[in-house]
Amino acid sequence: MEIAFRRSFLKVLRATKAFLDTLTEAGAVCVSRATAIKFLLARKFDVDRAFALWRQHEATRRREGLSKFAPFEDPLKAELETGKFTILPTRDATGAAIAVFTANKHFPTQTTHQTTLQGVVYQLDVALQSLETQRAGLVFIYDMTDSKYTNFDYELSRKILTMLKGGYPAKLKKVLIVTAPLWFKAPFGILRLFVREKLRERVHTVSAPQLGVHVPRASLPKQLGGQLEPDHAAWLDHCKNCYTNNLQNSKLDGGTIDEYVISNHIPVVKPQNGIIEHEVGCDMTSDRAARLGDNGTDMHISGDPPYTCDPSPLRHTHGFNGDLKGRHINSGDEDDLDLSSRGAWSSGEGSPTLSDEEGAAGGGESAGALAARVRALGRRGLHAHYDDIRARAPAGTFHHAKLPSNLAKNRYTDVLCYDHSRVILSQSDPDDPTTDYINANYVDGYKQKNAFICTQGPLPKTFGDFWRMVWEQGTLVVVMTTRTVERGRVKCGQYWPLAAGGRVQHGHLAVTTEAVDHQDDYIVSHLLLTDVRTEQSRRVWHGQYTRWPDYGVPGAGAAPVLRFLQLVRRAQHAALADLGDAWAGHSRGPPIVVHCSAGIGRTGTFLTLDICALRLAHEGVVDVRGTVERVRAQRAHSIQMPDQYVFCHLAILEYAVMQGYLESVDLSGFDEDNDDESE
Repeated sequence: MEIAFRRSFLKVLRATKAFLDTLTEAGAVCVSRATAIKFLLARKFDVDRAFALWRQHEATRRREGLSKFAPFEDPLKAELETGKFTILPTRDATGAAIAVFTANKHFPTQTTHQTTLQGVVYQLDVALQSLETQRAGLVFIYDMTDSKYTNFDYELSRKILTMLKGGYPAKLKKVLIVTAPLWFKAPFGILRLFVREKLRERVHTVSAPQLGVHVPRASLPKQLGGQLEPDHAAWLDHCKNCYTNNLQNSKLDGGTIDEYVISNHIPVVKPQNGIIEHEVGCDMTSDRAARLGDNGTDMHISGDPPYTCDPSPLRHTHGFNGDLKGRHINSGDEDDLDLSSRGAWSSGEGSPTLSDEEGAAGGGESAGALAARVRALGRRGLHAHYDDIRARAPAGTFHHAKLPSNLAKNRYTDVLCYDHSRVILSQSDPDDPTTDYINANYVDGYKQKNAFICTQGPLPKTFGDFWRMVWEQGTLVVVMTTRTVERGRVKCGQYWPLAAGGRVQHGHLAVTTEAVDHQDDYIVSHLLLTDVRTEQSRRVWHGQYTRWPDYGVPGAGAAPVLRFLQLVRRAQHAALADLGDAWAGHSRGPPIVVHCSAGIGRTGTFLTLDICALRLAHEGVVDVRGTVERVRAQRAHSIQMPDQYVFCHLAILEYAVMQGYLESVDLSGFDEDNDDESE
């Protein structure tokens, strides 16, 4: 590991030297090593691409008058104090910084483009002093809530987007346009023409409730349906301290400072005793400085020095009690990380885009290695693995699910949804905040953040909440892996019309069944979901798998389930194609809603098969146990029974044979070690 670290470190040093040499040849002077690393990080240490970014950055700064700031004097001081643009003190689940531009606070007739852009860049420069922001990038939220046409400045919007996508040394992870009014559709269509095709997947138009799909609610301000009360004045004080400190440091360094990135100046790295040590600026404690290079805690491969201001003014507030280990490792610019499709499974689906935000899995083994391991373990061994997983404490809390007003909305008193990944509805009653609750959780798919929504079978009292969730999340496909009645017991309410031509209404949403297709193993209903208030409609594909017993596994083997799973993926692709330009999100579309009765057993098994099959198709490896653990971390108690865990392994092996990854699988005697077990 130490050798690999040194190789990576030397590679970074060589790239940095090459970049600085290229700048010198181009006539640039007074560019610090730290600034060089910013540009290199933004382009994954590709010197040519980093140099192109630097040239565009220089041109943008000069053209827009962003070289000399006066943040403590008007008009820039007044612009900053409006709070129209701010950096939140939180991050998204991948570690990206979150910037918010509030459109209704912007009045084009009262300010110039130069002043507004200066206010944006001044704050971005401070945010980018964080190494984590350099690595994980930036989420830009354009909040159009309650804005009017007089607040919109097309040319300014184009300039900001153009700068962020190719003229600023930060990775633009997402642009989220929130609550866009109807009049914005035309100019937005034009704006998209300025965005590279691969970048378009990062530009999303969302409603306020849908914003939680992209950014954790705990990381969003209350004005956007979150839980945060950001202090913009405190943030400006932080910016002021950093700016002042950088000016002082530039004098100590003999005036060496980057002309166009004054607030990005960082002291140069100095080698001492063979270890990279750093000068310490403001807010850098001696304890932290002592740790640099000591055990790697704060040392990074890039060899970046600490920042002259607080290196982590932003904080995480999402997921696994704040633990984001591994969620943004190897983050990079997604522009050139397309993976090619493999196998018939991806028919009609296209190639997924690898992104750190999309829940990429780690580890993995080939199909042959999986087969050998399953044979060696046997059913008893796999049951032991499952028991180890099930014995672990929950990965989160259930406070919202346990609120007195929400208890009756849970089908089962012992099947609750995590707080950190729960789906949050818009409040149907402004005076009752608990009307945002539904027993449902987001779960990541294969390289897709929040690919699924796992939920319980709707109760009659929650039919309206269920369809409200489908509508607000933009869902196109609903997967049901239970029958409404099994062994004489009601497992799920009849929340959609059974017969073609039937129509029901729940709250302000009407559900019409346009056609029904009955097959041996499943029933497909083609539904039309309509908001009766606006008369807007959306078609929803509803697939019900009918041969999967509760607490058990399909008796006919995995092939019918795998065929149904492929059918679901094709339905999602077809529905997404019908949307056309109306969908600006992930290439595989909005979350697929999956439910059984409790939303954990058959539902969790379905998700595990989908994730593992897609990974095997695209990477040639699979990690069943790791996938189950990740699903359970977002939807508690998923994979409810040990035989469902065993079925996941056997089904993936059957899929591997179907797709040609294995010629055959010999599992003879696999069940013999379990003859005396009672389960």
